[in-house]
Amino acid sequence: MPHLLCFEFPSDGPFGPEATPVYSELAGDIAHEDGLIWKVWTEDAERARAGGVYLFADEEKAARYVEKHSTRLGTFGITDIEVRSIGVQGDLSSITHATLA
Repeated sequence: MPHLLCFEFPSDGPFGPEATPVYSELAGDIAHEDGLIWKVWTEDAERARAGGVYLFADEEKAARYVEKHSTRLGTFGITDIEVRSIGVQGDLSSITHATLA
């Protein structure tokens, strides 16, 4: 069953177009993550928060990524990480145009 992860953490930026050259290498690494279907990068400069919403092929691969990415964020000095891990109801999601594969 597909599994959704939502990461959010404190960030001073960069945000918007300035983030692209700074995080492109990281995006490339994430793109090759085992079981990743897609990631949407999120940012809220007013709240000084960033993160992402990820869709993984299954809960096991999502759980491995939570551990890996939380550790990686820690090496950047980010410790106040909020993570939600949520199962996806595929049949209904497909009806409402979700791309799950």
